[in-house]
Amino acid sequence: MVVVPTYDEAGNVVELLQRLRAAVPYADILVVDDASPDGTGSMAEAVGRDLGQVTVLHRTAKEGLGPAYKAGFARALGDGYEVVVQMDADLSHDPDALPTLLAPLDAGAADIVIGSRYVAGGAIPAWPWHRRALSRFGNRYATTALGIHARDITSGYRAYLAPALVALDVQSVRSDGYGFMIELAHRAARSGVRVTEVPITFADRVRGQSKMSARIIGEALLLVSWWGARDRAGARLARGR
Repeated sequence: MVVVPTYDEAGNVVELLQRLRAAVPYADILVVDDASPDGTGSMAEAVGRDLGQVTVLHRTAKEGLGPAYKAGFARALGDGYEVVVQMDADLSHDPDALPTLLAPLDAGAADIVIGSRYVAGGAIPAWPWHRRALSRFGNRYATTALGIHARDITSGYRAYLAPALVALDVQSVRSDGYGFMIELAHRAARSGVRVTEVPITFADRVRGQSKMSARIIGEALLLVSWWGARDRAGARLARGR
């Protein structure tokens, strides 16, 4: 199942669903819509009737990315899907790259696959240098503070085997936005599941408004600092015993 959270993505959702159906004809798609005022949920339902294998989970309010993913993952696991994918609705994540994302899972080489901008072959062609620098700094700070070996832990384009997703205990995650992605990567590193990265080209959105904000970025940095300090304190206590 491909889980796609949406809020005011009327300009993108039809193309996204059409391209997903072409890229992975066998996959089911779950759109998790946070009561979009622009009618995104209704549009997804309409195109879904034509495409087939598309379900829309209508939520009653805008609650944020993390809660939307938790609701979508719960539905996927409850319905018995063996592989769960997460991706953005704004076409920054190329649906055509999904078979590449799924390949390590199909080969038995990984439990979680991250679509990475920062491994060989990955790219962000439309970003100015200062935005690239901020993203790279955020990733490098987080991976260093948390001892994670993946290079793009803020990426929201990921595929999970169901047992790995269960091991992360997603429903207890409390952060949102970038923090949600980082916390899942942190939990994956601590739980010992196999994580690999495949290169993706990240395209900036063309239609609609970005949901990113200074609050979301600030939350992520504070959480990373707290988790890093907690892990180091725990390690010192373990050595003391």
